[in-house]
Amino acid sequence: MTIGTESGRDWTVALRRQQARTAEGQPAGCYTNTFEIICRDCGDDPSRDYHNVPARLQRIRGPYEIDAGLTVYQEHIAWHEELAHAR
Repeated sequence: MTIGTESGRDWTVALRRQQARTAEGQPAGCYTNTFEIICRDCGDDPSRDYHNVPARLQRIRGPYEIDAGLTVYQEHIAWHEELAHAR
């Protein structure tokens, strides 16, 4: 499950179920009950595994339980909107 910012558009921020593990960059197995935030605007790449992104992106990614993930997801989008309005 991925929740994008707007339907029909290329997404920049998504909340997705965290994969249990990856092998050669591809999902290998099932998903966990935790979620992660992927933010392209922050430089994240959805094809990279959690363990292969810098620590600052790991802090953004989480992991989060679904309720906390939705809250942090909305806060992250609001933060980007504030930055855009400040320019």
